Amino acid sequence: MFAHVERHVDALKTNRTGDERQTDAEVFDRQTLMVIYDFMTGGLIDTVHHPISTGKEGNVFYCTDEDGEPLALKIFRTSTSTFKRVSKYIEGYPRFKGAAGTRPRMIYTWTNKEYRNLQRYYEADIPVPEPIAFRKNCLLMEYIGDETGPAPQLKDVSLDDPTEMYDEVVSFIIDGYRDAHLVHGDMSEYNILVWEGEPVLIDCGQAMTADFYNAKEFLMRDIVNVNRFFANRGADVIDPETIMEETLREGDDEEDEE
Repeated sequence: MFAHVERHVDALKTNRTGDERQTDAEVFDRQTLMVIYDFMTGGLIDTVHHPISTGKEGNVFYCTDEDGEPLALKIFRTSTSTFKRVSKYIEGYPRFKGAAGTRPRMIYTWTNKEYRNLQRYYEADIPVPEPIAFRKNCLLMEYIGDETGPAPQLKDVSLDDPTEMYDEVVSFIIDGYRDAHLVHGDMSEYNILVWEGEPVLIDCGQAMTADFYNAKEFLMRDIVNVNRFFANRGADVIDPETIMEETLREGDDEEDEE
């Protein structure tokens, strides 16, 4: 069965460029292949088909389960560059006390962190991919898209009503703080998909709880980023301080629970 997993990976590498093969080598180390093997034997994944996105920390692959239903598998690279980017979001974070250590251990903690953040958003009815499972550096979640391809990023979508979409995204900030007790920390047109006319928040690994020491700084950065994008698209945007005040007022009576 493990050889079956390796054959799947070899098929993914067909007709790849030198740089792409180097990336594949970073992503599909033996430890990662073992995790995919566990997902397969556990009935979560039947086939890993092809990559659908490449990010700063890892790649996302289109998969199907035993019933042919689509899934997304995010594999975090355990390279030095990835480690340096994520360590600042882990070290000193109360939710993950004691996580510092070897590079793989830090990446595994990051995977855990994104899974738990997605859970919190999902349970608070914030539109995110439903988290399904995680192990080591692999995160399995709902696939947003269809058989023709993944949902596009907000930056690539033509908006019929920019103000309506803007209001939806601002609600992610306010409701995310109030109901999920999270600040995304990297909200932008790159980390929002649009599917069937509705925005979906993704890449939640760096999200922090509302009581984190500099959460309000990241909260304002999210607001400014969202306002910048939508103002350029012609939306009627709200003053950042007004959104900030509304967000904090909504969360005043809420206590973070882990």
